[in-house]
Amino acid sequence: RVLTPTQAKRVGSTYTDTAFDLTRLRAMRARMVELGRSCVHRDFRHGGVTMALAGTLFQFMVRNQFDSMIGCAHVPLSSQGEAAGSTAARIWNQVRRAHLAPIEHLAFPRRPLPLERMEGSRELEPPALIKGLLRLGARVLGPPAWDPTLNSADLPIMARLEDLPTRYRKHFVGV
Repeated sequence: RVLTPTQAKRVGSTYTDTAFDLTRLRAMRARMVELGRSCVHRDFRHGGVTMALAGTLFQFMVRNQFDSMIGCAHVPLSSQGEAAGSTAARIWNQVRRAHLAPIEHLAFPRRPLPLERMEGSRELEPPALIKGLLRLGARVLGPPAWDPTLNSADLPIMARLEDLPTRYRKHFVGV
């Protein structure tokens, strides 16, 4: 699901707005879309599918004169063999080192995940969607929020066309 600024105004906000304070992104909002939940069967959650989704999204953005995308990457709070929340804490600790957005784009969770109570020191391979978006130049906007409805952590992510590496820009949008 892609939500344009006009559609977001019509429905009242974006999902990302309900989970995060996005005040610092105010100036960008008129040219920003939200990528909502995308459901991909477990057997097909790999780089190729992520790249196909991203390519279609970036082409849509160029055609409609949008330059950035926000969204939440959902991380389950309980994984097999993991303590509740440790997967989210481990992913956050890993991605923030190399992929945290600049301070002027940081978002703040409305319902912060209590990271200080979770073991997050070991490295963990991020899910394919997160890994793919980061490879495309996306940035994590801040620490995860807790989504009690889905019992998941939401990691705020923003991808901007200007941050898209040249090889992907040529491949996806021909520029």
